[in-house]
Amino acid sequence: MDTINLADLYDLPPLEWAAIQAGLDAGLSQAPGTGGPNRHTCWLTTINPDGSPHVTAVGALWVQGSFWFQTGDQTRKAKNLARDSRCVLSVATDDFDLVLEGESRLITDPATVAARAASWADAGWPVRVDDTGQALTAEFSAPSAGPPPWHVYRVDPRAATAIATVEPGGATRWRL
Repeated sequence: MDTINLADLYDLPPLEWAAIQAGLDAGLSQAPGTGGPNRHTCWLTTINPDGSPHVTAVGALWVQGSFWFQTGDQTRKAKNLARDSRCVLSVATDDFDLVLEGESRLITDPATVAARAASWADAGWPVRVDDTGQALTAEFSAPSAGPPPWHVYRVDPRAATAIATVEPGGATRWRL
């Protein structure tokens, strides 16, 4: 892993990726009043056909070293990712702000889709696998996800930048 200390200017040591990962592994609730400024919102950036960025909030989970999110196949983000899988996912936590660059992958393996459905259900969203076994359904989701079925995506990280929001501070970039 290549580490670049972005806070050398202030004589601060680099942040440790293991500490950032531990914070992600602990979970990021999206319920109001549970973190961030008032909660943890994950922001997904994809690339529009004209090359401009498209940014939208997603209900992402950090599981097994990757962020996971879901969306309908007619959404702008799904169409963008079908054309160009590069994306950025960012989140502000109580201890650090994180920008993670990576490649998204559409996941259709029934066992993996079922495992992620269980993860979201455990986090409070009553979602289930649809009849195909390859997507999700529920009585509700975020309006930006479009109508069901919702397809599961994994963001495989390539690089990350974190800025500590607590003392002593610091900022670090990693190539993962």
